[in-house]
Amino acid sequence: MMNLGELLQSAREESRLSINDLSDVTSIRAGLLSQMEENDFSHCGGDIYARGHLRNIAPLIGLDAAKLIEIYNQEHSVESRSLNDLLAENNVTKVPIEKKSISWKTPATISLFVLAVFIVVQVVISNSNSSSLADTDPTPAATASTSASPTPVATESPTVETTVAPGVTGVKMEIAATRGNSRIHIVADGKTLEKGSLFQGESRSFEATTSISIYFSNPAGLDVTVNGELLAPLGGQNEEVRRTFR
Repeated sequence: MMNLGELLQSAREESRLSINDLSDVTSIRAGLLSQMEENDFSHCGGDIYARGHLRNIAPLIGLDAAKLIEIYNQEHSVESRSLNDLLAENNVTKVPIEKKSISWKTPATISLFVLAVFIVVQVVISNSNSSSLADTDPTPAATASTSASPTPVATESPTVETTVAPGVTGVKMEIAATRGNSRIHIVADGKTLEKGSLFQGESRSFEATTSISIYFSNPAGLDVTVNGELLAPLGGQNEEVRRTFR
């Protein structure tokens, strides 16, 4: 029994074609055609090209292309595929397309899923509405606004005292802020001599012909000297005191 190469050579010779004639018609190199007739298909570039050459050669030398490809697959192809696959690859036969029918299970599954989601949403909404009604007090709470009247702060009126310095003509006074700050208002013979703040560490001296009136705060922080005599504290801390010296 002839191999594929011998079959090609025999059919070509019976068709009265030379290697060059076949090469001119098929555009396959003459050297490659000679190798194929020697049953050497290793230089064809692979199974696909080898089958393509066989399809081109077959009608020119009076052979069936499918038969040549079948012999080639048996002798030379290294692919482990069925004949139908190989023929379909070379456009000899068509692979039937399998028509897949749509299963009824898919739409049924989708419908069940949508129904389950709908039920869950309804349950959540129902529970939410129930909670809202339970938390709502039907009786509006009465809100009473109580306007608190401000409590008047009692302010202590300045203490008024009069001290007479006996046996002295005129009045000399010295005020020293030794233990704190104070606000002072000095009136001598009916005229204001000073009015303002006296800070700790500061001192002031005043003279009058008839009288000196002093209004001051925080007397506990002051040392008051009248006509050379240091007086006892004239009041407590943060009190307001008025004294007149004649």
